[in-house]
Amino acid sequence: MFHDLTISDTDFQRLVQFMQKNYGMDLSKKRQLISSRLSNSLKERGYADFRSFLDHLFRTKDPDDLELVLDKLTTNYTFFLREKDHFTYLQEHILPELVQKHQRDKILSIWSAGCSSGEEPYTLSIYLKEFFGAHASQWDTRVLATDISHQALAKAQAGVYQVPADMPEAWLRRYFTRDLSTGLYTVSQDIRKNVIFRPFNLMDPIRFRLKFDVIFCRNVMIYFNQATRDALVQRFYDAMYPGGYFFISHSESLNQNPLFQTVAPAVYRKPPAGR
Repeated sequence: MFHDLTISDTDFQRLVQFMQKNYGMDLSKKRQLISSRLSNSLKERGYADFRSFLDHLFRTKDPDDLELVLDKLTTNYTFFLREKDHFTYLQEHILPELVQKHQRDKILSIWSAGCSSGEEPYTLSIYLKEFFGAHASQWDTRVLATDISHQALAKAQAGVYQVPADMPEAWLRRYFTRDLSTGLYTVSQDIRKNVIFRPFNLMDPIRFRLKFDVIFCRNVMIYFNQATRDALVQRFYDAMYPGGYFFISHSESLNQNPLFQTVAPAVYRKPPAGR
């Protein structure tokens, strides 16, 4: 019979402080989750307790161990067309505005921050393709998709999924290839090449080449305490063009953050220049 390893108060605090400092994650109320999600993997790796694992982790900063902790303690749960009204708002209100704004350079800069296994950036890419249609080749609409988990990014880059629920039949035919032997769906090359996947820790300074027109960061800040959240929102604000749009999930809130204007449920806007 398998039993979870017990984590001592000292080791729990060591891990909580390490995750807070390095990744912004607040695990101070997640003791049971830490024990249940990590115990099996630690035993498989030959550890008899959390202390010996943490001693090794903090001494060596072993990438495999770090990856294990991140993958087990973050929930990479996502799906295509999640919170669909966000994509409808993007299509109907934001993209027409951005086409006017970028008529000369024809570059849209959209970031899926915390992209997990890739469903969100691929959904964005499909909506962009649908919107631009025959004119898509004239525009650079590549979506930057980042995540802290290399395992999630590997799955995202592979672009292979169970049948995407709620995906219109026409889109399944147009943007996916079905493997008849497995029943799995692979995102088309056209959509995949429109997404640039990069590992990125949201606690790091944001220093990408372009400012962003649109940032999606949904169901990511739920892991952060308020101070970490506020600091990240400030960095997002600084990384955006004036008039840029910021999406969070419906289960999150910016708590009347003075930096952004609310324009739709869970959709915010950086005030345009001169306002």
